[in-house]
Amino acid sequence: MRFLAGQQPITDLTYGDVFLVPSRSDVTSRFDVDLSSDDGTGTTVPIVVANMTAIAGRRMAETVARRGGLTIIPQDIPVDVVADVVASVKAKDPVVETPVTVGPHDTVSTVLTLLGKRAHGAAVVVEAGRPVGVVTEADCAGTDRFTQAGRIMSTDLVQLEAARVEAEGLPATFEALHVAKADIAVVVRDGQLVGVLTRKGVVRSSIYSPALDAAGRLRVGAAVGINGDVAAKTRDLLAAGVDVLVVDTAHGHQNKMLQALDAVRSVAPGVPVVAGNVVTAEGVRDLVAAGADILKVGVGPGAMCTTRMMTAVGRPQFSAVLECAAAARELGKHVWADGGVRHPRDVALALAAGASQVMIGSWFAGTFESPGDLHDDGTGRLYKESFGMASARAVAARTAGAGSAFDRARKALYEEGISTGKMYLDPARPGVEDLLDEITSGLRSACTYAGARTLGEFAERAVVGLQSAAGYAEGMPVPTSW
Repeated sequence: MRFLAGQQPITDLTYGDVFLVPSRSDVTSRFDVDLSSDDGTGTTVPIVVANMTAIAGRRMAETVARRGGLTIIPQDIPVDVVADVVASVKAKDPVVETPVTVGPHDTVSTVLTLLGKRAHGAAVVVEAGRPVGVVTEADCAGTDRFTQAGRIMSTDLVQLEAARVEAEGLPATFEALHVAKADIAVVVRDGQLVGVLTRKGVVRSSIYSPALDAAGRLRVGAAVGINGDVAAKTRDLLAAGVDVLVVDTAHGHQNKMLQALDAVRSVAPGVPVVAGNVVTAEGVRDLVAAGADILKVGVGPGAMCTTRMMTAVGRPQFSAVLECAAAARELGKHVWADGGVRHPRDVALALAAGASQVMIGSWFAGTFESPGDLHDDGTGRLYKESFGMASARAVAARTAGAGSAFDRARKALYEEGISTGKMYLDPARPGVEDLLDEITSGLRSACTYAGARTLGEFAERAVVGLQSAAGYAEGMPVPTSW
């Protein structure tokens, strides 16, 4: 990456301060761009779901991995639960999607609660493992909440044999759905439910490549903190089958992080080790020397983070990524840009600055796949709750049962994060896959403007200019006339 001629910044920059300049290009299609990362994590799109309790769970991990990204399960989750999540994700099909299922005697109230867990918009009614009907939100409208699903379900199912889907491929599967004028089909094997396929899902599977391990299973990562028996937890996470380890703390450039990395390396994992967070070249060099393969970059840019306002500590994210990526590259290592992205343009700029992946948190909190329940704000708008991992809420959950009540009360006095934030679902993009479509579409297009077919070429060829606040505002669309 280079700055536009004559534009050498004299202050640190964030994403809104810069823009990409088009270059001569012979890349004629977005589909000619390969978004795979080269940092050893096995992703085919450079998106990592942040290890935040309100965002990263099994549904998120499965869905994002199926589209080529990676989810990091938070360090606060007990190891036995992490093992269960990892086993669940790795048991899922790379193409056929996991449905919401109910029994014929489950109530409409139960159905409506579960519909918000996935983006399919339908629940499959199952009896003895066999699909017998489908219930949508429209089917539930105007019915008593205690009505049983079996009484309102549609039995006009489109069923596809798993063997046929595997043999005939995605175009034939899409055609079958198109001919049946159905948005969703149930996939069965010997009459037993395997999962569901939607028209949009089939199209996505033709565009995205899943992030798979050597055994052909979906990839998932997990975080470990810097306190306690780090080596023991690392062994447990490796035994559970995680593909990437993230050694995580808000201030990564400290002695306890270096000790934690030493403990992780003592277990000799054969998986990539990510550590952070840092915002300086010196921090990169110290953590690499301690054993990190990838550095997590970002202090304070996250939507739920109050660190900069509380402490004045942090750094504008574009400059932090640019400096840290250059330092990591000299050592043959990589960085993840963690936080501060609000639009697809920000993802493109982070990758142009040299990041191998972009870690996204709050942007994904307001989706069907995040762990929380859907709430109505009283006006009909749906949202999910999110919170920072250094907030009083997260600290209380992390320290529950640890130490005395007095010690926990002392720790609860200090927080650097929002404990409750409303993350609204975008009606046009309510699922995480909708957001991935938006992000990767913008990123692919940015690569074509730069004349890059790979992310490595993009970081090398990108030309960046500086802009004023007015210049940034000029690039915003105008939905109504002025």
